[in-house]
Amino acid sequence: MFRPPASKTTVTVVRNRESEFHMMESPRILIVEDSAVVRTLLSQRLEKQGMQVTQAENGREGLAAALSNTFDLIISDVDMPVMDGFTLCREIKRNPATRRLPVIILSSHDTEGDIDRGFQVGASAYVSKSSAPKELGSTIKRVLESYQVHRSHLVMVVDDSLTVRGMVRKSLEKAGFRVVTAGNGKEALERIATSRPDLILSDIDMPVMNGIEFCKVVQNIPDYKDIPFVVMSANGDRSIMRRMLSQGVASFLVKPFNLEQLVITVEKLLSHHVLLMLKDKQRLEGEQRLFLAGITSLITALEARDQYTRGHSESVADLVCKMAHHMGMDETDIESLSTAARLHDIGKIGIPDSILLKPGRLTDEEFSIIKSHPTVGTRILQVIPSMRELLPVILHHHERFDGRGYPDGLRGKKIPLWARMTAVADTYDALTSDRPYRKGMPRDRALNIISEVRGSQLCPDSVDVFLEIIAGNGAEHAVTAMRRTVEA
Repeated sequence: MFRPPASKTTVTVVRNRESEFHMMESPRILIVEDSAVVRTLLSQRLEKQGMQVTQAENGREGLAAALSNTFDLIISDVDMPVMDGFTLCREIKRNPATRRLPVIILSSHDTEGDIDRGFQVGASAYVSKSSAPKELGSTIKRVLESYQVHRSHLVMVVDDSLTVRGMVRKSLEKAGFRVVTAGNGKEALERIATSRPDLILSDIDMPVMNGIEFCKVVQNIPDYKDIPFVVMSANGDRSIMRRMLSQGVASFLVKPFNLEQLVITVEKLLSHHVLLMLKDKQRLEGEQRLFLAGITSLITALEARDQYTRGHSESVADLVCKMAHHMGMDETDIESLSTAARLHDIGKIGIPDSILLKPGRLTDEEFSIIKSHPTVGTRILQVIPSMRELLPVILHHHERFDGRGYPDGLRGKKIPLWARMTAVADTYDALTSDRPYRKGMPRDRALNIISEVRGSQLCPDSVDVFLEIIAGNGAEHAVTAMRRTVEA
């Protein structure tokens, strides 16, 4: 009888002579082997590496275990009573509930014929028992990593033939992919809206909307144009191939094609696509780090011009981050908001010292120049794609809740949330800091002023969260309201 795995989920680092890799969860392994000695030794080895192991004595017990439990991998012998390993693998791949589950054949039979048969029935790998001490660890690593990648990818199959859709879907699911299907381009577009695929496989000749029209629409939608598009068609006309390749098609498969060839094409395209995305992400992150380092230097230089505002941007960023944490924002948004808050006054680089540092009252003309700094700052940053989500904070942190702010006179919740939060932190730090024209206010007086302008100058919800953090006045109802705003 099979034994269920121990109920544990841990972060584990698995090490052996062949490999070293990190698993977010302990992999769940089903070992199907009629030899109690082999089962025990293999189970002990895998359990020492942090894996959860279930045992079965033959193919029938293994199939029952696979259908009643959730596993990440099956390792099966071939020669077993009741049901052999080849039959088990075939049944696993035949059942929709288990066909995505990878199987490693571990057998003492290692002729070319045995290995070919193992792959024919759907095994992901074939390891001989004689080479298992050297190869099994790296094979498990490779198969699990492939399985984890595949099950995270959604492939869309678009074809007006129910038979073709079914065959392609079955082959992709056997390889571990999630699959969604559609009968024509129009139906596919409707499904993309709710299930964005990682790759599209599409026929050309279809009713309602054919593959050429479908491809054009996908390529013209910014959110979809990066999805790899593969054409599978009975039409092998070179001119059509060239035409569609020029439209951004990633590959062209002429029917009838080998289903294994299709799966390999999908795997290679997705691997290449993921690699390009990773490299592009790393490049953008590197550029952003360099850019932010330069901008930070500019902010430091800007604030060094005025001893009264030195450290202002960092103080505002610190306060806004505390508000964001209190509201339950995720770390990615908090990091972006922190960056925006540090850069909120970047536009003051363009303000002359004679105005910026003037100790007396500003003239109307001088104040209009001061009021230009949100627009100037936005122009400085808008040429950097990675800064676009920060621009609303730069542009609107001087808007007022009553609509009397600048530069656009936005009112109420038409002012972006991050800008409303930054306005509260900016106001508090300005009130409590020394300025050329006045001394900084005591903390309590500044908090009273912020309370007085709640709902007129400043967003009431943002003020309540701020006061709860700074003064601890128990405005719990406001925090709840703000969290609803964030989630919305």
